[in-house]
Amino acid sequence: MVMLDKIAIISDIHGNLPALEAVLKDIDRRGVSQIICLGDMIGKGPHSKEVLEVCQIRCHRIVKGNWEDFISDPKTEATPFIQFYRNQLGEERLAYIRQLPSVTGFWMSGKYIRLFHANPHSLYDRVYATSPLEKRLALFEVPKLPSTESSSKAADMIGYGDIHEGYLQHLEQGRVLFNVGSVGNSCDSIPMAAYVILEGHLHRREEADFSIQFYRVKYDRMKSISDAMKVEIPDQEAYINEIKTGLYCR
Repeated sequence: MVMLDKIAIISDIHGNLPALEAVLKDIDRRGVSQIICLGDMIGKGPHSKEVLEVCQIRCHRIVKGNWEDFISDPKTEATPFIQFYRNQLGEERLAYIRQLPSVTGFWMSGKYIRLFHANPHSLYDRVYATSPLEKRLALFEVPKLPSTESSSKAADMIGYGDIHEGYLQHLEQGRVLFNVGSVGNSCDSIPMAAYVILEGHLHRREEADFSIQFYRVKYDRMKSISDAMKVEIPDQEAYINEIKTGLYCR
């Protein structure tokens, strides 16, 4: 019997180390062969440096999120909010995240799958499950942002992060759109970490067995909150409320 490849996709950790550790523990017990991170590892929570370091070790591919982009960009004004996270990360890590690609992709079980943080054309153009169909279909087009890909074809399946709300949609011409949710800052009223596993034949261009599975993982939210209070993160009250409720509070 041929074993299927399992690829875990994580996103939007936002400096929440307890959530990341819980998700990685869950991933490890499921026989996953690769982990891909779709950005926004940093900011909001108390452990940007530690989360980035863990992702560098554990993830096979990492793409840049909007938080990596504006925090590391020298053109961004050094407000107290921005400077807090820059100080946590240090210049060496800021230089590392500046050079990250924004898009990646691969073949799996006859589908070309493209992954990115928010949009293949802009890190700041947000797309929701309820966005106009035309805007959702544009996600399948060839990317305008820097990519690791050698392929210039339109995607069959798209996965992204950014909105902190996981979903799955089957669109016209057999195209599939999914959002992986957020590891460290869920905003779908369920205050648990979220991630996705794709299971199929990696690199295979012919149709074959395939599945997509959504997971929710309980983690020590009180540890995340106490750590946030210890380091006195910016917008502390909003962050604590989001971790407690799973609702956007900004």
